[in-house]
Amino acid sequence: MKRRTFFRSSLAAVAAASIPHRRPLQALARGLAQVPPDLDAVTGAGAEITVRGRDVADLAAGLRGRLLLAGDDGYDTARRILNPSFDKYPALVVQPTGAADVMRAVDFARAHDLLLAVKCGGHSFGGTSTCDKGMQIDLSLFRDVRVDPVARKARVAGGTLLGDLDHEAMAHGLVTPMGTVSHTGVGGLTTGGGFGRVARRFGLALDNVTSVDVVAADGKLHRASAAENQDLYWGVRGGGGNFGVVTSFEFQLHPMERQVVAGVIFFPLARLRDVLEVYAEYGPRAPDELYLDLLVIKEPGDAPGVAGFQVCYTGPEARAERALAPLRALGTPMVDGIARMDYVAVQRSGDVSDPRALGSYLTGGFFPEVTQGLMDALVNGFQGDPRRATVVFMQPSGGAINRVPVDDTAFPHRSEMANLGINTGWPFGQDPQPHMDYARAFWREVQPHTRGFYTVDVPEGTTDESVNRNYRENFRRLVQIKNRYDPGNLFRLNTNVQPTV
Repeated sequence: MKRRTFFRSSLAAVAAASIPHRRPLQALARGLAQVPPDLDAVTGAGAEITVRGRDVADLAAGLRGRLLLAGDDGYDTARRILNPSFDKYPALVVQPTGAADVMRAVDFARAHDLLLAVKCGGHSFGGTSTCDKGMQIDLSLFRDVRVDPVARKARVAGGTLLGDLDHEAMAHGLVTPMGTVSHTGVGGLTTGGGFGRVARRFGLALDNVTSVDVVAADGKLHRASAAENQDLYWGVRGGGGNFGVVTSFEFQLHPMERQVVAGVIFFPLARLRDVLEVYAEYGPRAPDELYLDLLVIKEPGDAPGVAGFQVCYTGPEARAERALAPLRALGTPMVDGIARMDYVAVQRSGDVSDPRALGSYLTGGFFPEVTQGLMDALVNGFQGDPRRATVVFMQPSGGAINRVPVDDTAFPHRSEMANLGINTGWPFGQDPQPHMDYARAFWREVQPHTRGFYTVDVPEGTTDESVNRNYRENFRRLVQIKNRYDPGNLFRLNTNVQPTV
């Protein structure tokens, strides 16, 4: 689960919202009967341009997938992402069904110098998977998983959701680290990192990528692996969407029992410091098979706040209670939901049926240890509000994640203990400013105890300088790869590495 979605389900009863269509919709089909009007659009640099209707019709005719314009059936669904704080209107939306459609869309965007956004699962908290007046490539029709149980490999299409892969792989008793919310897109998750319930045991999602197919800014399909285009293979594993659209991933799979011991254990919020002390002492030495995610939650309304853990133990069941003993030592909990569960069901446990009912703001960063200063900042700064959900999480690193050398992939944060996030959520339509102001003020107190941030969760407004610093010693190599595969910065709506040519 991404803990940023954990609290959303708690608001379902108080924040139900519908998103009506702007007007009656009609699909734009391949083999267009009439030429659409010229489109007002923008370039990647923000300049206003006009795209001729004839060119749009030619693009539509060359696709097996769909091309959607404002007012077409499906346009509003495609353009939206999960965070309704971003309500943007692309000039056109391409929904590919294969790599050839992606190539054609990228060629079109480059030829017209269009602002380009790429959407897989739509979880981008900075709003980068949609845009105003540019092109959005929506990969929601481009999903497929093929498992080879003998070779223990999975071939995954670019728009696939992680729940699709979990479902297919676990049918063979196999797994690969793949996030924690089943409707997360494999593409954004994997190219940025890919923490998850089995990452301490098997590494990040990107550590398990054996090859990729990437449509780069030249509109060509590039195969990358340890044997070919090694620079692109290195860069895609941690460099996010900077180099193109990944149309296919090949993952290494690992044998694992389907039944795991998982759930939550919560104590009163007043015991937050005790919970933090257990995490500080036990987190770094917990067995690799134990996913230990610290959670602090205050739901909206009058319900009391809680502090505790979400866990998933994937080792031998007979050893589960030994692994959980330090948590049990805290005493009788308010909530004890730890039980034997199906792993695929656990992976779906953080899903929400109506994520767009909530506005949301997320910020955070990595930390190497839970220091006394970090504890003080969290205990003193956490404040609930009856109008919102307030969440702090600490998603664990360590284990296999930290045993990979920092220069093996573009992902640079190999020595951290966990990724800390501060997340606020409010019913959509409510004034977001006080909730965002609180989260930012809280983060200012916490940030000095962190170093760097997880690019998958980067908030809007992150500066270029902080992005450069965040890639650490891998930054210069990323610039070189960007210069080769995207010298014009066509793929800029991401945690952007800017080219120097």
